[in-house]
Amino acid sequence: MFELIKTSGTGKARLGKLTTDHGVIQTPIFMPVGTLATVKGVKQDDLKSRIRAQIILGNTYHLYLRPGNTIMRAAGGLHRFMNWDGPILTDSGGYQVFSLADNRKLEEQGATFKSHIDGSKHQFTPENVVETQRVLGSDIMMVLDECPPYPCDEAYARNSMHLTHRWAARCKNEFHQTSGYYGHQQHLFGIVQGSVYPGLRAESSKVIADLDFHGNAIGGLSVGEPAHMMYDMTNLVTDILPQNKPRYLMGVGTPANLLHNIARGVDMFDCVMPTRNARNGMIFTRNGTINLRNAKWKEAFESADPGFDSDLCSQHTLAYMHHLIRCGELLGMELASVHNLTFYLWLMNEVRSRIADDTFHDWYEGMAETLDRRL
Repeated sequence: MFELIKTSGTGKARLGKLTTDHGVIQTPIFMPVGTLATVKGVKQDDLKSRIRAQIILGNTYHLYLRPGNTIMRAAGGLHRFMNWDGPILTDSGGYQVFSLADNRKLEEQGATFKSHIDGSKHQFTPENVVETQRVLGSDIMMVLDECPPYPCDEAYARNSMHLTHRWAARCKNEFHQTSGYYGHQQHLFGIVQGSVYPGLRAESSKVIADLDFHGNAIGGLSVGEPAHMMYDMTNLVTDILPQNKPRYLMGVGTPANLLHNIARGVDMFDCVMPTRNARNGMIFTRNGTINLRNAKWKEAFESADPGFDSDLCSQHTLAYMHHLIRCGELLGMELASVHNLTFYLWLMNEVRSRIADDTFHDWYEGMAETLDRRL
């Protein structure tokens, strides 16, 4: 499903092509997060025509709880349910279970947890998360893993990693013993764990690579560790994972984070940051980030980023956006959400162009520094 087109001559940045039955994805790529069968505040038409999203992400935990497998199966899967005909990746729910630390129990069989909605008790096992993702019909499915907290001691991280490896093998077995419901091919990705311990990350990378999934993810980062540790771990892992399969860094991150990890050989990303920050008034521009709530923009009758191709930048002023956000107007949140996702996908397109013409290495560090600025 993956073709490696080119690796940067002066680094590890890669151009690739990921082929699914719902479309072709050019990598490096960012995936907007559609947690509850919707990218918050963004219409599907805007995802296609304005943002130009190539693939979106759905959340197994949330969709399992609501609307549930019975309704999703009756609807014909997630593509039909949300009227999205492009590729979809679903996570396994492992991260959400991790976030319910006070309401879950980890055992060899799986993870038992209480619903954040009504307190009802449920269990995720490697086998039933594969079944749920069969019901969802996602193009790319993820194995069940445990995401260890940061910080954690090495013994905890090692035991957690080994549990993830055993669960990954069970997921692969279930995947090969079952088939999809809707007539299109599904793919299964493994997940590397090991916290911030280099020895564990190296071990996990080798184990997951040997299990021979369609692609490989790097989990358990961007959970509070310093950025330099994240970069060290991704750099180590991408040296070990196979070259001919896509690498997906889960839950990352800022525009600068994306550039630094692409330079270290990562192909795919997802994060709620573009839309979550947008709803709180933060937008990303080619000159840095802007907090629209700040009073300094009250009389700023200019574009946030002149010449950038989003409605926020081409049709409205900073003063107007400041007004909408401060008043809690839904239009402000929608404009900011569409803008931020448009920016992330623009950045990925720029990255692919730079890798293609061999200018990425000389460009990305300066660009990352600029993108980290607060205006």
